[in-house]
Amino acid sequence: MRITHGLAAAAIAGCAAVAGWIFLSTGKAAAPASTFVLLDGTRQTTDDLRGKVTLVNFWATSCVTCVAEMPEIVATHQKYQSRGYDTLAVAMSYDPPSYVVNFAETRKLPFKVAIDNTGAVAQAWGDVKLTPSTFIVNKQGEIVKTYVGAPDFPELHKLIERLLAET
Repeated sequence: MRITHGLAAAAIAGCAAVAGWIFLSTGKAAAPASTFVLLDGTRQTTDDLRGKVTLVNFWATSCVTCVAEMPEIVATHQKYQSRGYDTLAVAMSYDPPSYVVNFAETRKLPFKVAIDNTGAVAQAWGDVKLTPSTFIVNKQGEIVKTYVGAPDFPELHKLIERLLAET
């Protein structure tokens, strides 16, 4: 039994290493097909992100770093939104919806906020467990950068400028 489990673990690790190498060598991976349920009840899909540079941020109201970085995410959104940039904040499944709504309303978040009630979106985006986790998606719908923890915002702004300039 122990040998079988060891071989299975080695096979899984090998597949993960190859997938990681492919991602790192290209620097891009297609954003996973997902449906986001927004606070107003409307739905947005990953396909709706195409044509814009989009920041997808997985967060929670109970996450101190998430709450601390939110003013920078708001400022970034306001700085670039007129140039084809969008922001989508995805609240984790364990976050009570009433807390998310209250947070979004009291802070007047100027971008779309979704609640991942089932955890399916976090699962699709690489089984996100740590918050904040932020993905930068280019106009072609490819993830070009991932941050776990608060992004380096000056670096993020340089990346956004570069991506917005691409055709």
